[in-house]
Amino acid sequence: MTEQFGNASKVRFIRYEQLRPQKGIPFSRMHLARLEKIGRFPRRIRLGPNTIAWREDEIDAWSSARSEERYVPTSKV
Repeated sequence: MTEQFGNASKVRFIRYEQLRPQKGIPFSRMHLARLEKIGRFPRRIRLGPNTIAWREDEIDAWSSARSEERYVPTSKV
């Protein structure tokens, strides 16, 4: 789905069924809901009474942030 707001770039939405094949996100619906609730995954958007999706740009930013975490040194315990 694509939506355009004025001069803003196109906003694309990713449905749950597209998360694994297009973005490599293997989480279950329940796990995504838990991550959203604690602020560790982008919030879903209700597109209709039975349709939810996520903004593709937010999913891409989340994925990039997870990749960047690999390079942050962690303290050894």
